[in-house]
Amino acid sequence: MSTSNVQESAKAVARYAEDVARLRAEVGRVIVGMDGVVENAMLCLFAGGHLLLEGVPGTGKTLLVRTLAEALELDFGRVQCTPDLMPADVVGTYLVTEKDGEREFAFRKGPVFANMLLADEVNRATPKTQSALLESMQERQVTSGGKTFPLPDPFVVLATINPIEMEGTYPLPEAQLDRFLLKSMVPNAGPAEMATILERTTAGETPKVERVLDAARVRAMQALSRTVPLGDRARTWVTQLVHATRPDAPTAGPLTKRYVRYGASVRAAQALALCGKALALTSGRAAASREDMRSKAHAALRHRIVLNFEAEAEGILTESIVDEALAQVGAG
Repeated sequence: MSTSNVQESAKAVARYAEDVARLRAEVGRVIVGMDGVVENAMLCLFAGGHLLLEGVPGTGKTLLVRTLAEALELDFGRVQCTPDLMPADVVGTYLVTEKDGEREFAFRKGPVFANMLLADEVNRATPKTQSALLESMQERQVTSGGKTFPLPDPFVVLATINPIEMEGTYPLPEAQLDRFLLKSMVPNAGPAEMATILERTTAGETPKVERVLDAARVRAMQALSRTVPLGDRARTWVTQLVHATRPDAPTAGPLTKRYVRYGASVRAAQALALCGKALALTSGRAAASREDMRSKAHAALRHRIVLNFEAEAEGILTESIVDEALAQVGAG
């Protein structure tokens, strides 16, 4: 690589890290704490994936997505999921319209036709409606009436869910869970954070978020993250980690062999690689490391591991399986 190319690459990396820092600062004007959750949201945006946020009501999940959308000059759509929500309410439907005295069928686009879609409390929708998002999330398109309609670019789904133990929730299908790049657990605010939230929300006007990035810049950052190299050792480490979550693998630990029904899929390895690349750029580095991917192992794997009935009966969590897999592969 020539000296000029090296300099251009260094400038691109530095600008990427600067833009992420600006976006983080704007979001931080409204969102208190939740640093890890905010980081995961930005990683999904710039890695071109979708984010699943789980937490009890009142933890700021919806506010986080709204604030992120306000800081980005992107089209924003929202779906408030309820048991009576129909697939057509999400993707759109054909309606009879009249033009020049003649009636015709015209497709009316649903809220999914946006750069950023908030699927609020997605596990309160019925499985039929949940499945309507599958094609949109994976193929970035909608098929209706035999015609295919492309979705805007970029397109990212930020979905919030309540714990499945809560009344009125439906578990998400494994196929849909696998479409989410990361899953973040949203914690309750601590005493100090709660005091700051009260000060910001009950005294005077809430801070206004300025738009810092547009769609073209987001697409450029997504493209740049794909070009970050992933070394052979890092690639091998990722494949070994994902393989260690499968009960039939020789490297699987005793917990995995006993309690796991299905291990993580190939998408898990892809998610770790993409997040590692985006995280490296966020830190101002031009190459992804194993530590980048290790830091996102739980977020990338926790929703892709299916436990058996024995695990549910004994209270075994997927977090323990991920911990074991990390211990099995070591530092690489």
